[in-house]
Amino acid sequence: MKKDILNKSIIEFENTDLVEGFYLLKNLQAKDNKNAKKYLDLDLSDKTGDINGKYWNVQPEELELYTPGSVVKIRGEITSFDNKLQLKVTKIRNIEEGDQIKIEDFVPKAPEDGSEMYKFIMKYIENMEDQDIKNICRDIYEEKEKELSFYPAAQKNHHSIYGGLLYHISTMLKTAEALLGIYTFINTDILYAGVLLHDIAKIDEMDSNDLGVVKEYTFEGQMLGHIIQGIKLVNEKGKKFNVSQEKVVVLEHMILSHHNEPEYGSPKRPMIPEAELLCHIDMMDARMYDMSKALENLEKGSFTEKIWLLNNRKLYKY
Repeated sequence: MKKDILNKSIIEFENTDLVEGFYLLKNLQAKDNKNAKKYLDLDLSDKTGDINGKYWNVQPEELELYTPGSVVKIRGEITSFDNKLQLKVTKIRNIEEGDQIKIEDFVPKAPEDGSEMYKFIMKYIENMEDQDIKNICRDIYEEKEKELSFYPAAQKNHHSIYGGLLYHISTMLKTAEALLGIYTFINTDILYAGVLLHDIAKIDEMDSNDLGVVKEYTFEGQMLGHIIQGIKLVNEKGKKFNVSQEKVVVLEHMILSHHNEPEYGSPKRPMIPEAELLCHIDMMDARMYDMSKALENLEKGSFTEKIWLLNNRKLYKY
């Protein structure tokens, strides 16, 4: 029996669905299959979620037709690969004048307003008692205010949405403040600074357009990464405000160790309690975001598919 072609949001996709609709092309790469024939590997999204797509029958003249950060019309079939839904693309085209598409309608956004999140964060900075730390954090945040309004926290992983970086930082500040009521020996300004600075150089690591879509990583981002770029930034601001070497190194250590494990990019594990708290707050916020996103539209009593970002675990909604 012939199946109907459905116009669905990504969150509604089910295995074997035939779908057609408009989706944001977040990223694409031309790759070779096992027979050395070209195909397009696509990352697609709408306001409800993301899905990877494969366009196997791409023609040579199509390889340069599509641009990350644009909306495309897609027709294809939903398949399951490695316990994860995937879109097998059969047709693709760029939008046309008659489509009447607003690209803003296809961009997943943080649940809070960017300007309000920025004001919220700046209050934490203004309330700092250590003037040196306050100067460093305030100068960086004022310098990067424009980019913070739209930058995601990642290209594909947690908080990879419009305004995701600000949202990640603001929720981490709330968690840090709650924990400070328990662990009263912690240096408040150092912990808050770690939250504020640990991912701030992602703005320099990733090349994002003003819709929060990351096309690629910058040259320095690929060569160094946001941890080293963040350390360079703090060192620069420390010299600008004549901050003591010890204090600058402590802030740099907060950034350097926040991934906790060497295999995740941290050459040093936390050596001060503030850094230990930071790495756990960061991991918890990322995982809670991923869990919330995975469970948001799931029916009660159901399991998710295996989630790579959560160590290939399934989640259950009760």
